[in-house]
Amino acid sequence: MSAEGAVLFARYAYPPNELGYCGPADASALLRTEATDGIESRAREFEGAWCYLEFLAESAGVADPLDPYVVEAYWIGNELLERADPGALLERMRDRFRGQLGGTWREAGAGARAHHSFQVFDVYPWAGLLATAGRATALNVLDQCRIRTGVVVDVDGESAVVTSRPLLWDAARGVLAPGAPRRQAARWSTGGRSLVGRVAPGDLVALHWDWICDVITEGQREWIERLEERRRPLAAPAA
Repeated sequence: MSAEGAVLFARYAYPPNELGYCGPADASALLRTEATDGIESRAREFEGAWCYLEFLAESAGVADPLDPYVVEAYWIGNELLERADPGALLERMRDRFRGQLGGTWREAGAGARAHHSFQVFDVYPWAGLLATAGRATALNVLDQCRIRTGVVVDVDGESAVVTSRPLLWDAARGVLAPGAPRRQAARWSTGGRSLVGRVAPGDLVALHWDWICDVITEGQREWIERLEERRRPLAAPAA
């Protein structure tokens, strides 16, 4: 098991785990990056993410689902996604998500990717609720659950101010797209434990819910945004 990959997984998995949306209890264990064996055992309890990681590891011909290249492919994106067979992924998902209602993933065909954006926009049912009375909640979940990019403007203790483009829903046109950049608060540390090293103004970062998960490169930003852009139009319901 790769300690580097385990820590990378924890950075992105902690925010929804802390909120109780996925994974086992006691999310704070993911912040104990010195105990990577514990992170590995917890990662297996993220049933959705672990399914993708296992599939990507098999596609890459590696034994470790927490190999850094595999973990990066799922949360951020890299060339491994393009080498993995979409048909084989969907077959795996038909077994893993058997009986789960909602979502558009069954019709994804060659567009299926073992990436978090696919889970958010195709597997989860929230995109289908954008045209209903629950669209405000659906839009908020889609916006916060996706991995999104931003730039740090200011840092104050364990919090930061980040500029990021929120998702907006144009019901008249049936379009889901990023709006103009706006400032938002985000955490990068809690109780002296951090998911990422200290951040500074000007840092390009990846966010998940209200957390800064990582300082990323321009190339990683392009992967995140390009993969999301592929899924948004397909996930948006007809107006």
